[in-house]
Amino acid sequence: MSERSKLAQRLETDPESVERDLLKLVLTIVELVRQLMEKQALRRVDEGDLSDEQVESLGLGLMKLEEAMENLKERYDLTADDLNLDLGPLGTLLPR
Repeated sequence: MSERSKLAQRLETDPESVERDLLKLVLTIVELVRQLMEKQALRRVDEGDLSDEQVESLGLGLMKLEEAMENLKERYDLTADDLNLDLGPLGTLLPR
């Protein structure tokens, strides 16, 4: 078997699989950033750095982002576990 054949067997080259895997990667990054933003927002609220209007706006924005994420996961039949990449000995990317 040639090297090219071996490589083709290891890589998913089906266009639908490639698209789904790319979407999983993008959504994983978005989810990681969303969680970091949420933690930062909670820290700022706890410290009293934000006005009531800013807190309301921030909360609404985070809720809309989470809703959009849920819609995309549902549309592409993905779960939260699908987005939680296993980093081997380091564990998973996203906290549970």
